[in-house]
Amino acid sequence: MRVKIVGSAIPNMPWQDRPAGSQDVIWRYSNNPVIPRNLIPRANSIFNSAVVPFNGKFAGVFRCDDRARNMVIHSGKSDDGLNWTIQPDPIQLIPDNPRVAEISQFVYGYDPRVCWLDDRYYVTWCNGYHGPTIGVGYTHDFEKFYQLENAYLPFNRNGVLFPRKINGKFAMFSRPSDNGHTPFGTIFYSESPDMEHWGCHRWVMDPNTGWQSTKIGAGPIPIETSEGWLLIYHGVLTSCNGYVYSMGAALLDLDKPWQVIYRTHPYLLAPWEAYECVGDVPNVAFPCAALVDAPTGRTAVYYGAADTVTCLAFSYVDDIIEFTKKNSRV
Repeated sequence: MRVKIVGSAIPNMPWQDRPAGSQDVIWRYSNNPVIPRNLIPRANSIFNSAVVPFNGKFAGVFRCDDRARNMVIHSGKSDDGLNWTIQPDPIQLIPDNPRVAEISQFVYGYDPRVCWLDDRYYVTWCNGYHGPTIGVGYTHDFEKFYQLENAYLPFNRNGVLFPRKINGKFAMFSRPSDNGHTPFGTIFYSESPDMEHWGCHRWVMDPNTGWQSTKIGAGPIPIETSEGWLLIYHGVLTSCNGYVYSMGAALLDLDKPWQVIYRTHPYLLAPWEAYECVGDVPNVAFPCAALVDAPTGRTAVYYGAADTVTCLAFSYVDDIIEFTKKNSRV
């Protein structure tokens, strides 16, 4: 390892060595998908979900669209990060205080992220409140989940927290949008003194060219390294056959994360396999979570495929950063 990573060891994280002869920076798990679309009876699809280490094992929050095509989130646990037990009923959010009860009627929820911060696991998701906005909640045990105030006014998507405070403030990426399939595509940074009032908004980066020319959005929780914050993100292009979602990376300044140092011009991973190209929404590889074993830099990225199933890909932080630096176009 050349890069120092801030984090913990995860000796039992899911892992598969790079296939012999492969030159890919990131490679797919040979037994993808790890979560099929119908793991629980009510599910039409299970994808775009978030996983974290938990009590020596793993836990997560999962997008499970039901067979009426309602978008809802469920909790789940796993011994090995590969074989999952997902609760059959959606998460029932408990208002953290009486004022939150005013907004606690659940309309829809999708594309969650989970972040260990201070003394709890914070959950962010796209929350239905007169349009999509960023819902915020927390859990200690993945059994009871408490809801906080929404972070922003509608319309917004892809709310991703940082794993520590930046200059004494909570920090989050988001992508302001509209109420449809959003022509907006820009990542912004915001900060909060109390996880309720969000401001000091800063532009981070716009869509670029090629695979990320239509829109971009933050993916897994940023990874703190000696080279800067490593952000894995998704980019979208509009092809003659519709949208194509791929995966890239950027390095950001540690103290001012809205300042982009390097950004991948070619993608890291794009939808190639049948399970990424065929499903409810074809041609999607959408990253939402990354497990990182700090001592070795081994990285396991969970991503949604074709808005239908959940998959895994593997890499090393060193290799992603090297690739990002060598192939950067900010």
